[in-house]
Amino acid sequence: MRAYNKTSNPAFSRYFWEQSNTGHNKMTIRGIIVKSLLSIFLIICIIGFLWDMHSKGINLKWYGLGGMISAIVISIIISIRQHWAYFLVPLYAIAKGFFLGSFTAYVHDAFPNMPYQAIGVTVVTFFVVLILYLTRIIVVTKKVRSVIITACATIFVVYIISWLLLFFGIKSFIWGTSWLAIGFNIIAAVFAALALLLDFDFIERYKNKAPKSKEWLATWGLLVTIIWLYIEILRLMRKFAIRF
Repeated sequence: MRAYNKTSNPAFSRYFWEQSNTGHNKMTIRGIIVKSLLSIFLIICIIGFLWDMHSKGINLKWYGLGGMISAIVISIIISIRQHWAYFLVPLYAIAKGFFLGSFTAYVHDAFPNMPYQAIGVTVVTFFVVLILYLTRIIVVTKKVRSVIITACATIFVVYIISWLLLFFGIKSFIWGTSWLAIGFNIIAAVFAALALLLDFDFIERYKNKAPKSKEWLATWGLLVTIIWLYIEILRLMRKFAIRF
């Protein structure tokens, strides 16, 4: 039964919320929103900086790779040392900014304005899922949690195996523009959106209960999901543009 209290997002694992609170301040939705907006602002600043560098002919490959690796390392550290989240989450946002800045710069070169369109779709998707959750049109039951968690875990395993195969010169089907690759991308985008339901549900369960410091962990969790959703949408739009 405990498994149903987890989300597909590691940042929202019950592990982070079982600590007792000895203070008076509690986690609030307002606090999470403020911290999330600050983190997104950091990401936007880094992306703007990299785009300016790219316009001057600077190769961003290593910036993107460094950002991706740094984000992974920081995420692992946050998982182990959750009380460091207050300064690690901003660093995570900066690392993701470098990764997204590099990735979107090259996509923008081939398909002008596509990153902006992907941002728009991501924002709309976020609010649609939020409305569906708040109006209880979609109810997050134990069965729903189980299905989403299983699907997201499977998707991540496929990505990990595909990345490992690249080191051996083997290109997985998911990187191409075949209908199979597009289908996988669509499924990944759908479940990235559905993962937001679990995050909203978990935050609602612990608002005004968990310590104030846990707002940074909730912020990290939302960033992980939103960035994943954005990347899936951008990749899907790019595949459609190439194919058609």
